[in-house]
Formats: sequence, C-alpha cells, structure tokens
Amino acid sequence: MNVFIERNLKLFFRDRLAVFFSLMSVFIIIGLYALFLGNVWMNDSMKELKNAQALMNSWLVSGLLTVTSMTTTMGAFGIMIDDKVLKINKDFDSSPIKRSSITGGYIGSSFLIGVIMSLVMAVVAEIYIVNSGGEWLTPMDFIKVFLLILLTSLTNTSLVCFVVSFFKSHSAFSTASTILGTLIGFLTGIYLPIGTLPASVQTIIKAFPVSHGASLFRQVLMEVPMRNSFDGIPVIYLEEFKEYLGVSFRFGEYEVTPAASVVILLGTAVVFYSLSLVNMLRKNR
Repeated sequence: MNVFIERNLKLFFRDRLAVFFSLMSVFIIIGLYALFLGNVWMNDSMKELKNAQALMNSWLVSGLLTVTSMTTTMGAFGIMIDDKVLKINKDFDSSPIKRSSITGGYIGSSFLIGVIMSLVMAVVAEIYIVNSGGEWLTPMDFIKVFLLILLTSLTNTSLVCFVVSFFKSHSAFSTASTILGTLIGFLTGIYLPIGTLPASVQTIIKAFPVSHGASLFRQVLMEVPMRNSFDGIPVIYLEEFKEYLGVSFRFGEYEVTPAASVVILLGTAVVFYSLSLVNMLRKNR
C-alpha cells in the first residue's frame, strides 16, 4: 500500500495543472476578499475595533485552511478517476495487490495531499498575517493548527471518497468538483458570515461537518486577535461577534463546545470511511 500511496503522490504533484485547480476555490476566495469582500466586512463598527484588519485576516485564513483541506483531497481523488477511465484499475485487479490495499492507497494519498497542501497554506497565511500587523502563532497554537489540519483532512477525505466512489467518468468528477468548490465557501461562512443568514439556513450549515472544522480553526487562530480587539469591551459583544462570524455555534441555548465539534468530525470520518470502503470494495468485485 505504501508503494501505491507513493505512486499517487508523485502523479498528483507532477501534474501542476491538477495542483492549481485543486486550489482554485482558494484563489477565488482570496481574489474576492482583496477586491471587495474585505471592504464589505470592514464596516464602520468593525473599524472601531483595535487591530480589526488583523482580526479579519485571521478569520479569513481559518476558512481558507478548511477549504484547502477539502478541495485538495477532492483533486487528489482525480487520480482514481483517471485510473478508472484509462482502465488502469483493471491491471491492478489482475495483479497480486490486495483490493483493500489499492483502496487504502487512494485514501491514504488523498489524505496526505490534503495535509501537505494545508500545511503550506498555513505557513504562507501566517506570514501574511504577521506582515499585515498580526502576531506569530505560539508554538502551542501551531501544534493545535497542525492537529486540526490532520483532523479536517481526515474527515474531508472520507466525505470526498464516499462521493467520488460513485463516479466513473471525468465529466461526473468535474461537475462534482465545481459544485463542491462553489458550496464550500458558503458552508465555511466565507462568502457570507453565518450571522447574516436566516436562522433555518444557519441550522443547515451548522449540520455540515466542514463548518465545524472552520469553527475550530477560528477558535485557535482568532483567540489572540479577539482578545486584543475586544479588550475593555463588554463580554456580551464578544459573544455576539463570535456567533455572527461562526467562531462558535449555538443550537438554541446549547453552545457547541470544541470537544463536541471534534467528536462530530471524528464520527463523520469513521462513518464515511466505512461506507467508502464498502462501496469501493463492492464495485471492485
């Protein structure tokens, strides 16, 4: 399986176009933020906060890390589709390699690609935040970010794998990638802060595991900026701000704890990995 994972990693990173398009949603979000979304979010009340720009940059980066771990794993599964279209999978089936190893190879390589690309994004984003007036992450916070990258990549790989396991053509895969790239910005609350949406839509977004990943990233990356910006301001305004921007989630009177979000992500990973393995092994029989 390790050899198969290595093969998939080489194929993905050799194809620069595939790498580029796996980050297309990230580039679009950055472009929209630079052109007008940043000015829309930085309204008069926001500008009154101390270090407001650094605060919002941290908020944006949190969403970008979530998007990156989703879209790059999706792009990585393009190798599996190529193998199906080119009938390369038939050669694998006739080889002594176990089907479970082949399936595990696709999943493992996609997970590693998601982790690698997210780590690169995290480093680049942190440099940008510091250059724009923010602060370096503490070693402990960077460890938290790294663990969250592992967790979100694991969950997103399982979700994407289950969806892609039903595809046999490039057209179906491309359509799904386009839909995912469009939806992910809304599900992570980047295009529109969750607080601007109707309550029913907010509930739907909070039900998606990917939104919990974004929330966890925000709790880590925005902790220091929020403390600096809301210093001397009543706590109630900070709590409203956190709910408005999707830093914390609330269902009625219940506030979702970080531990609960982690359990949701882990549970999703286990369920969809199991479903993916069952579906892929069934189709390979």
